[in-house]
Amino acid sequence: MTRRTVRIAMNGVTGRMGYRQHLVRSVLALREQGGLDLGDGTVLWPEPVLVGRREHALREIAERHGLTEWSTDLDAVLADESIDVYFDAQVTSAREEAIRQAVAAGKHVYTEKPSATGLDAALGLARLARDAGVKHGVVQDKIFLPGLLKLKRLIDGGFFGEILSVRGEFGYWVFEGDWQDAQRPSWNYRAEEGGGIVVDMFPHWEYVLHELFGRVTSVQAHVTTHIPQRWDEHGKPYAATADDAAYGIFQLEGGAVAQINSSWAVRVHRDELVEFQVDGTHGSAVAGLRGCRVQHRAATPKPVWNPDLPVTQSFRDQWQEVPDNADFDNGFKAQWELFLRHVALDEPYSWDLLAGARGVQLAELGLKSSAEGRRYDVPELSL
Repeated sequence: MTRRTVRIAMNGVTGRMGYRQHLVRSVLALREQGGLDLGDGTVLWPEPVLVGRREHALREIAERHGLTEWSTDLDAVLADESIDVYFDAQVTSAREEAIRQAVAAGKHVYTEKPSATGLDAALGLARLARDAGVKHGVVQDKIFLPGLLKLKRLIDGGFFGEILSVRGEFGYWVFEGDWQDAQRPSWNYRAEEGGGIVVDMFPHWEYVLHELFGRVTSVQAHVTTHIPQRWDEHGKPYAATADDAAYGIFQLEGGAVAQINSSWAVRVHRDELVEFQVDGTHGSAVAGLRGCRVQHRAATPKPVWNPDLPVTQSFRDQWQEVPDNADFDNGFKAQWELFLRHVALDEPYSWDLLAGARGVQLAELGLKSSAEGRRYDVPELSL
């Protein structure tokens, strides 16, 4: 085997997602397995260069994992001709300028979503990368997770017949920070810092719906801030200026309707933090991030509405678990592997900055829909 090194500038690895999912569970996990086998006698070896603003945090992460390269100087890192890929997991407000710099330096770009704070900027990045001839991708991790891979298997196998509707429930209670520490950073609840559940989650819902069920053609949303005051990492109270809950209805190409509730002010009464119920003429399924259960039309019971009598059947027990039938890897790592193969071998790759722009577009129209109390069509994007 011949080893081929790909050097990756990883910006934002001191944050929760950048560290856990991208550095540890993706890039370092690839190194632990001996690199990425390209299938042609070559192993691709990822070499991360950590980038961020907090020197002490970068040094501590590097020492913990036996890494030797880190920097607080993004300009210097991008000027290094040995760097092949720039990865961005910073706060959204800092992302656009950094990606522009990376493209100008001729680096391939892989980024967390949303790719920018607005549609014009997101499309601008996609055009910039296209014109520069660099490869580019946006993290769309949910479709690589076991539950949704099982759901796609059902769709591809014709299990549902005609798909009628999709209902999604996402969220959990994020503590306010006064008597228990919050599980999410305070910037998530400040609109001026790029926070808000719509800009965070609607890009996810766009690619999940687009990839599995069809393009979103219209959106109607109600967006609100249920918890108006929270406490930051230093115990100081602040006004929550960003939305913490969104209730959306999405019309899909082909006629199906999706309803998805997203909230950081809801307590969980389901098996996973996100679940999607898909109903079709021939069967239904409920999928989370890992599990998936089905009920075929031939096995569908016939409940009768009678509020005067107690329920005698367990509706949950009437569903069948979909078997794994495969080994599922970490969803973030799976997409990293596909992007790196795209970089190394020019293999086809569709989750690019244009796909990322669709997510930004849906978030922008969702906020506009809520503010104006009307439904908006979602135009198809192109460069």
